[in-house]
Amino acid sequence: METINIGFGGIVSASHVICVLSPDSAPIRRRIQSEKENGRLIDATYGRKIRSVIICDSDQIIVSAIAPETISLRMSENKGRN
Repeated sequence: METINIGFGGIVSASHVICVLSPDSAPIRRRIQSEKENGRLIDATYGRKIRSVIICDSDQIIVSAIAPETISLRMSENKGRN
């Protein structure tokens, strides 16, 4: 199983990731708030600022304190190893 380190001990299965986004736009911030209210938000920031939003195929959203570029780089490095 291919995994991605999303920072501070958090790991996500790469096969379930649909996209990695920046939380800067208003629609993404609204989606984060909506998912938090519905109980489908996984907060992996450990109290830090949200820098990336990971959308999974299970309709769950994961927020991370690691930049989207860093997560993307880690995903491509994992693909190179396999």
